[in-house]
Amino acid sequence: MILALDALLVEKSVNGAAARLGLGAPAMSRLLKQIRELYSDQIMVRTAQGMIPTPFAESLRLRVRAVAAEAEDLTTHREERSPALLPEWKAGPIVDVVPLGYRPQNPLAGQPLPIDHAHRLAGIGHNADPAQRLAKHIATTAASVGNSRPLDADEAREAFAIILRGEANPVQTGALLATMNYRGLTAGELAGFVNASRAHIGAPSPGAGFADLDLPLYLSPRSTSMPWLLQAGKLVSQTGVRVLLHGFGTDVDQGKLEAAADAIGIPVCTSMDIASQLLDKHGVAYLPLRALMREMPNLPLLYSLFQMRTPVNLMLHLLNPSGACASLIGVAHPANQFLHRDAALMMGWRNLTILGSVRDVGEFNPYRPTTIYRVVDGKPSEVFVPSVSEPRLASSTGLTSLEYWQGVWENRVRDEQPRQIVIDTAAAALLSMRPEEESFEALREQAATLWRQRLTQS
Repeated sequence: MILALDALLVEKSVNGAAARLGLGAPAMSRLLKQIRELYSDQIMVRTAQGMIPTPFAESLRLRVRAVAAEAEDLTTHREERSPALLPEWKAGPIVDVVPLGYRPQNPLAGQPLPIDHAHRLAGIGHNADPAQRLAKHIATTAASVGNSRPLDADEAREAFAIILRGEANPVQTGALLATMNYRGLTAGELAGFVNASRAHIGAPSPGAGFADLDLPLYLSPRSTSMPWLLQAGKLVSQTGVRVLLHGFGTDVDQGKLEAAADAIGIPVCTSMDIASQLLDKHGVAYLPLRALMREMPNLPLLYSLFQMRTPVNLMLHLLNPSGACASLIGVAHPANQFLHRDAALMMGWRNLTILGSVRDVGEFNPYRPTTIYRVVDGKPSEVFVPSVSEPRLASSTGLTSLEYWQGVWENRVRDEQPRQIVIDTAAAALLSMRPEEESFEALREQAATLWRQRLTQS
């Protein structure tokens, strides 16, 4: 059963694991079922990217690999090797280095084994040059099949901290991010990136900061959508909740969000200290990413060089720079919704609400059935919300997008569709502030009341 689990973690496929062990797919499926029953965990979760290990399964990876390697050694003939002599001043490790991945069957004579690769990487210690330490992490996750594995949370944190401090070669940054994106980020790696970034900007722990609700607003590189989340955030602030929005616009229009915030009276901050002061005064504020750090702003904008988003874009949604007690985020890819929730649970977060979104922005789409994924008081939870009837599209107004967006807020443009999006997004934000389960319909009614009162409260 241990060998089956090891093969599943390496192959991330029932068929691949079965072929590696010389079994049929039905037999491997039965073994996976037995493993799930043994650990009371799904172990492998099927997603659009294939099967991915759960955080619990990732935590077992190295221990399972060590046991599997020992079993292989007991059943495989190996040529005796003369023991290497150690200098008198250097002692051997107390615990042997764990192999990185599954060893191919029938290795060639003299072929380096995974454990040899692991020993070489283990020789790069914490006192090594930052570029060498980052190279170690790149080799750990990007080497050939059988010689690689995902980074754990601590390794990912160290790797990204080196990048944030500007100690990495640009080639190394691209190699790490592209490799992780191709393989698929794990919850531990996402948690490591988030923790490194939060430490870099000095973010307080969730629940110990100067805001109550965190609303990230990081537009997709080619997004032309309107930031209705800003209006929802201002609605929620009318209840006395201190709401901090943070993010950045697209490559083409970097000032889009600043202009939109200013149009409806949301102050724009230039630093964390100013954000704290403005929240005390206005109850809502927008903090551009460039006000947080110098190194980070260029990383999310690597899309123009890669023509794809990187793990940095996924990490930004969990940044929570103000240390708010609750966050509402939007995640487009269904598999990443579980990824973000698992990472939040690993970091010990208490309250998080995740909306499915085509743009990775926490805006509610009331015109399709929606499952809201949550962390409630440190435990996973889900809420299903049925769809509502979609109104007819409003006729052309002849306004610019900013004029139209501002006109909806100021009641100069009557369009039922965006109004309902703002109201339901505000309802989801209110839900994220509730430690107990509450009727979404009741919160929708509360948000509708806030919408009707918005101009008298501004």
